[in-house]
Amino acid sequence: MSDTAATVIFVATLIVAIAVVHRPFGDYMARALTSTRHLMVERVVYRAGGVDPAADQPWRSYLRSVLAFSVVGVLLLYVLLRIQQHLWPPYAVPPMSADQSFNTAASFVTNTNWQSYSGESALGYVAQMGGLAVQNFVSAAVGIAVAVALVRGFTRRRTDRLGNFWVDLTRICVRILLPIAIVFAVLFVAAGTIQNFHYYTTIHTLAGDTQTIPGGPVASQEVIKELGTNGGGFFGANSAHPFENPTTWTNWLQIFLILGIGFSLPRTFGALVGDKRQGYAIVAVMATLAIASVVLLTVFQGMHHGTVPAAVGAATEGTERRFGVLDSAVFGSATTLTSTGAVDSAHDSYTSLGGAMTLLNMMLGEIAPGGTGSGLYGMLILAVITVFVAGLMVGRTPEYLGKKLGGRELKFASLYLLTTPAIVLVGVASAMALPGERAAMLNSGAHGLSEVLYAFTSAANNNGSAFAGLSVNTVWWNTALALAMLFGRFLPIVFVLGLAGSLARQQSTPISAGTLPTHRPLFVAMLAGVTLIVVALTYFPALALGPLAEGLH
Repeated sequence: MSDTAATVIFVATLIVAIAVVHRPFGDYMARALTSTRHLMVERVVYRAGGVDPAADQPWRSYLRSVLAFSVVGVLLLYVLLRIQQHLWPPYAVPPMSADQSFNTAASFVTNTNWQSYSGESALGYVAQMGGLAVQNFVSAAVGIAVAVALVRGFTRRRTDRLGNFWVDLTRICVRILLPIAIVFAVLFVAAGTIQNFHYYTTIHTLAGDTQTIPGGPVASQEVIKELGTNGGGFFGANSAHPFENPTTWTNWLQIFLILGIGFSLPRTFGALVGDKRQGYAIVAVMATLAIASVVLLTVFQGMHHGTVPAAVGAATEGTERRFGVLDSAVFGSATTLTSTGAVDSAHDSYTSLGGAMTLLNMMLGEIAPGGTGSGLYGMLILAVITVFVAGLMVGRTPEYLGKKLGGRELKFASLYLLTTPAIVLVGVASAMALPGERAAMLNSGAHGLSEVLYAFTSAANNNGSAFAGLSVNTVWWNTALALAMLFGRFLPIVFVLGLAGSLARQQSTPISAGTLPTHRPLFVAMLAGVTLIVVALTYFPALALGPLAEGLH
């Protein structure tokens, strides 16, 4: 079987699997988030935290809970990384430096999982399990909770109450993330992913040499790494490491986990607003953009520019041979279309246009399907903008899901859209303007700019993948990228919850002859078009100076 045919089967079975789980999983999440019954373990958590599960929070209180929980998470993880040399055997590792600890804590709390270190040598098991794995769960749950709060803004009337953050957080972890993580961890162990507490083992090879084999509780962290669109690898090689991703079918399974929640949440959205057609419209846009990305990236990676690529039939540099060029391109699309950042190949070694596609995927706002929760609320913000643009065309006040979109609502939506590009472009400009930070670039010219652009795009969009070629483990880079992650995560959440509170205070507006139907193909096409236009207008100059200039050279 040819590589192309194998990739077609690989992608086709993924699409079928995601389509199969879309409806039941989406409906299950809707039931879990609206249930009036509290499980025993949930009641124990509420009592331990002093939470009244019957309380309904105004949007500002909901926001304060999100921010307070995240600030405490950053502080606890920072302390853990600074004292890990005193923690439990089988081995103790040196403490991380202050700037790298800050960067890592910000990275995992914001669901970014950017890593300026190699996990097997820089972290002990307590930090991996008690710090990083915990944040893999709760940072993903925060994203889903914020998305659900925005949906409640559309469904509620004459109130500013958006639910209870602590109840949402607990239910998402207990009823959604943990059960799936346990089941799939067993599958990964069966496939060969390691799960132990062994220290490095030195073995003697048949050739008479010695080799050091690492151990660790990998499988349990691997599942939530993908399911929660986190992406941080237990090992420095991430999903290219055979202990994390042993076979081609686990490679398929990891992509499935990356996309599963993101493509099912639109069904949850449709169920919560009482109109499944709205969910179908949102998922149609996500699927259209995702399929286009996968097709383009695989084509770009199969291009034969240069003597060596022409000889072997593809750009193979940086690709794990077990998976091949085209399957790695599918993984690259999935991980940058979401906020995952896991990699099974080196994105810096992609063709110029292939690297441009991974950048564009993140610049879209990671909404196809995006991160856990963040993809849905990002797409809903774009839907608000699209309805506003359509309202301007016909000269009437825009409405979406029965809510009028006035000046206050559009300010929140516009600030959301402008925040991430501002962080990216200011960060890139700062890095390029400072001679000391330019010295961290191991490449010059268009490719060097692409590496800097990728770093800040990845950080601000909470992705976590990276081009190589940057010496980012310095005080300036660790601090600058940590701030980009924090602002890129929490400023948009402020605007999302502000919009949700503004919508919830409104009365429902009856549908009239002039109301734009937001469940039909015309709206799907408009929403996809607005998404691409907004990105093109914002980022095109930077792309033109970096990967596009390199690709057209």
